[in-house]
Amino acid sequence: MTETISNINTAAHSSPVPQETALESEHVTIIAPAPGWRALNMREMWNYRELLYFLIWRDIKVRYKQTLLGAAWAILQPLMYTFVFFIVFFRIAHAPSEGLPYLLFAFSGLSLWFFFSTAITQAGNSVIGSEAMITKVYFPRLAIPFAAVGAALFDFFITLFVLVLMIGYYVFFSKEGAAIEFTWQILLAPVIVFLTVLAALGVGAFLAALNVSYRDFKHTIPFLVQLWLFATPAIYFGVDHESLRNPPVSNPHKGVQADAALSKGAVFVKPQSLPSVTAATVKSAPDGAPGGAVPDWVQRLLKFNPLTGLVRAFRASVLGQPMPWTHLAYSTAIVITTFLAGCFYYHRVEDDFADII
Repeated sequence: MTETISNINTAAHSSPVPQETALESEHVTIIAPAPGWRALNMREMWNYRELLYFLIWRDIKVRYKQTLLGAAWAILQPLMYTFVFFIVFFRIAHAPSEGLPYLLFAFSGLSLWFFFSTAITQAGNSVIGSEAMITKVYFPRLAIPFAAVGAALFDFFITLFVLVLMIGYYVFFSKEGAAIEFTWQILLAPVIVFLTVLAALGVGAFLAALNVSYRDFKHTIPFLVQLWLFATPAIYFGVDHESLRNPPVSNPHKGVQADAALSKGAVFVKPQSLPSVTAATVKSAPDGAPGGAVPDWVQRLLKFNPLTGLVRAFRASVLGQPMPWTHLAYSTAIVITTFLAGCFYYHRVEDDFADII
């Protein structure tokens, strides 16, 4: 028995497994940060798509857990803003609504805006709230702000359902819905929503990266969102096409005596003294801004706001209005640039998150 065991041990030691073969049978992955700027690995994001799905579902459950109204908050916020805009801008300021019912005009713009604002707010604070995951396990860090934007889409779909109900009411039960038409442009609505998602991903990733290094951005983000809202006048102020076609002619001799003379039928103003009104003297309102009330430099600055073109294009697609193709093209170029810049910056600084957070 002892001799047999000895022979077996000798045979085992006489034919060892080569070291190269043992190493080749094992797949070793070395995780190390690459220096400098590097390309986005969207294939890795696709491989972790199940994790992204569960992060989205986690954010939705956390947001509405132990709430009194639940998902109704997604409807109440744009509705309250719609009624405020209706009183302030329509009743008091007499803002034009491009021939549409103002409630529908404002709500259609606010539905897309509130998705964008909720997405960038949640994405900006998402990395700070995921400290345990970042410091303990590896996964694509971009999944965190992407999941926050995906959770905001849940609120947008609820708001979109209410928008469809409002359109149905005005079309079938109200005379004010005569200006609403259903055209092929409605097929562009998913494309415009997708562009808004890209804009939210880029801005949200950029704010999330800044929020890790500078914690005061947590308090700055809500202020920036409110400022951005009023920097998008297409939401609450339309273009008054009728006043642009027929601009009012001011009377330089207007006064008490002039009004009295006009009431008696007296004509004392020569036609040559009236100022000539040409197309060059009429300032058109860019993207829903009141024409003469906004300085030229502000109008030029508003063109760099991608939400202006997206809001106008979304309203035009779902309500059958003329599509602002030029502004949509500008917004598309700015959205793509914003998405790439925000994601690249996030990807550049994400290696330091575990040490800073």
